[in-house]
Amino acid sequence: MKTKCFFIAMICLVSSGLFAQMDASKGTYWHPNPPNYKVKQALEVESLFYMFFTGGYHFGAGYRYGKFRVRVSVINGGDYDAEPAGFSNSKSEFKRYYKTSPGIFFGYNVWKNLELYTFTEFHTFEIEQKSTGLKKDIHSTDFGGGVSYQFFLGRHVYLQPGLHLYLRSDKSVDFEDAQYTIPNVDFSPVLRIGCRLWKKEA
Repeated sequence: MKTKCFFIAMICLVSSGLFAQMDASKGTYWHPNPPNYKVKQALEVESLFYMFFTGGYHFGAGYRYGKFRVRVSVINGGDYDAEPAGFSNSKSEFKRYYKTSPGIFFGYNVWKNLELYTFTEFHTFEIEQKSTGLKKDIHSTDFGGGVSYQFFLGRHVYLQPGLHLYLRSDKSVDFEDAQYTIPNVDFSPVLRIGCRLWKKEA
């Protein structure tokens, strides 16, 4: 049901974006005039849409002022296993799931729609031992940075691929016959789909 609602919403957003391109004085569909990055203020919503395929969800909302952007988000990964993203000490005998967790991001457009940003995410991870099925939680405040680029499909809808680096302190949890230690570093590609709901041009 969540997946169906999400795709219906995305179809509506794309459709509204297409109809908004009819005014030729505002440039072409692929090359609007002025360009999307020349904006004084904007409100945007977006999602790591693939979380819906694993039974979870992700929603983000951002405010842009000139080249600066602040964004808040909430994620629940469902059955998505984040453990393979860990460097060095990721454990093949465990799975790690995102439970509902908020985050805040601060970004700066260094060139056109290329954004560099830093973030803090207040994660709750559910750790599952594969051999026993036992599950325990770990709470972690993750810091990090990212780089991504907004590819606009017209003036409203965009795709934003990027790379994230997550850093965290040592956290461990004991199981009956083993101890799990969360990786101190995660490296993960991301892909968000979004919509610019409102803007004020420079």
